[in-house]
Amino acid sequence: MFYFIGLGLADEKDITVKGLEIVQRAERVYLEAYTAILMVDQEKLEAFYGRPLILADREMVESSSDTILENAANVDIAFLVVGDPFGATTHTDLSLRARALNIPTRTVHNASILTGVSITGLSLYNFGQTTSMVFFTESWRPASFYDRLAENASLGLHSLVLLDIKVKEPDLDALARTGRVKYDPPRFMSCAQCVSQMLEIEESREQGVCKADKLVVGVARVGSENQIVVAGTLGEMRDVELGEPLHSVVLLGTRTYDLEREFLLEFAKNKESFNKAWEEGGYGKA
Repeated sequence: MFYFIGLGLADEKDITVKGLEIVQRAERVYLEAYTAILMVDQEKLEAFYGRPLILADREMVESSSDTILENAANVDIAFLVVGDPFGATTHTDLSLRARALNIPTRTVHNASILTGVSITGLSLYNFGQTTSMVFFTESWRPASFYDRLAENASLGLHSLVLLDIKVKEPDLDALARTGRVKYDPPRFMSCAQCVSQMLEIEESREQGVCKADKLVVGVARVGSENQIVVAGTLGEMRDVELGEPLHSVVLLGTRTYDLEREFLLEFAKNKESFNKAWEEGGYGKA
């Protein structure tokens, strides 16, 4: 059997009992290491699980799946994913390859940011499409995220924005100079950087979706003991510091309730400006 096992959001103890039992008996255990991270390192996971893990970076998963799936029709192989294994479509391809090889698969689910974001007090029923924010470069400033935010906003729905991470990214300049692959240090987008990019694209689009007085919520390290939730306007959140990764951002839709307002007010960076933005922005009236 080939097992896709969710690890949850925070640390080594978030794995389910079912998942841990599979990990401890499996022939090989792979740790997917590029779509998200836990807040502990591989060594701590290995110590808790009681066995070694094979690090599976993007190149291995996308180009060497045959190695990962080898003999999985005859022995148990575990593939560990931060959050829930199919919270995103990233690993659907690996599942399809297993199916093509007649390898049986099973999934052990766990918490993901898609449900963990409910720590904000916002109703999951009122979230629209989830979108992603990538690091802007001097020559590449994609704005497709704005279209998704606009569609959600037109329906009064909240938008969860997942922030870019760069793990084991090749240094293209070094490759061009030396012909050898060198990897950049890991980078994790912050809430403040995401908000700044949202405001930048608003300047060119001018549709009002990401105006400075729109309300957003920044969350960091959801599921951990030191998780943080901060609410405020986009203008205020441009300078907020949430500390270590991972961060996510929620752009509020107008389809909100008094209970959500009351819940978020406890996390407001400035309660007075939060209430003003709520009243003037038409929140709770859609």
